[in-house]
Amino acid sequence: MEFTIAFLWLFVWSIFLVSPLLVFLSIAIIFLGQVVCYIEKWHKFDGLYWSFITATTVGFGDISPLKKTSKTLSVLIALVGLMFTGIIIAVTLNTASIALEKYADESIMEKMRSKFEK
Repeated sequence: MEFTIAFLWLFVWSIFLVSPLLVFLSIAIIFLGQVVCYIEKWHKFDGLYWSFITATTVGFGDISPLKKTSKTLSVLIALVGLMFTGIIIAVTLNTASIALEKYADESIMEKMRSKFEK
């Protein structure tokens, strides 16, 4: 239980520390999505929905841009979304690593090290 609590505490703190970057990337996704929304003459909510579906690389395909400028911006949105997702994954892995080193039983750590050293 100590590991889980430590992980959650470190994760929240780490997300707090990188939140300015995450907010900036979110604003970039929203802004670019609204630009595409304007170009394609979609409703504002559809542009917001589409931009986050594109940024997360889910891409349902229910809404798709038709103009070249919009398609180019969609690639940029996807790249920004990859950075956003990559930061969250990096924070999660780093947090798990720190919590594991601090709170894991030493015998478990030795077994893990021996498996990877072979």
